[in-house]
Amino acid sequence: MGKLMKVFMLMPILSLSACMDDKPDLAQYVAKVKNEQKVDIEPMPVMKPYEKFSYDASNLRDPFIATVTEVAIREDQTTELIDNGIRPDSHRRKEALESYSLGELQFVGTLEQDGVWALVRASDGIINRVQVGNYMGQNHGKVLAISEAKIMLKEIVADGNGMYIERDSALSIVEVN
Repeated sequence: MGKLMKVFMLMPILSLSACMDDKPDLAQYVAKVKNEQKVDIEPMPVMKPYEKFSYDASNLRDPFIATVTEVAIREDQTTELIDNGIRPDSHRRKEALESYSLGELQFVGTLEQDGVWALVRASDGIINRVQVGNYMGQNHGKVLAISEAKIMLKEIVADGNGMYIERDSALSIVEVN
C-alpha cells in the first residue's frame, strides 16, 4: 500500500513536467516578455503635509446686519464732528444674550410671572427669559418693550466716524408649527 501511495503522489509532478515540454511556443513567449524593455513608472509625487488653519470670526461684526446709518448733512452744518453723548456703557456687566447677534436669536413666546417676560431661543438651543431693561444682541440692544408679537430694542451702533448713534430694532415672534 505504501508503494501505491508514492506512485500516486509522483504522477501529478510527472504529468506537469511532461506538459511543459510539449509547449515550446509558451516558453518562447515567456522568454520574449522577460527580454522586453520595461517602461519606467514615474514615482508618486511628494505631497505637502497638511497645515491646520483655524478661522475664528466670532469677534467680527456680522456682514448681513447694517451697522452704519447714513445721516444727511445739511448745508449749514460744518464738517466737524459734534459729540452727541451717545456711547455704550463700558462698565456695565454683559448679559448672556449679548454674545449673540440678533440674527441668531428667536423670540418664541411670552411668560407672565412677576411681570412680563419674553422667551428667547439662542442659536445653541437654550431658551432665556428677558424682561424690559435687559440687554441682548451684539450692538448693546436694550429691551424697551415686550408684546405678544415682538420685542422692541434700542441699539447703540458705531456710525463710521468714531461716534455712536441709536437705532430702533425689533425681534418678531417665530411661528412654531
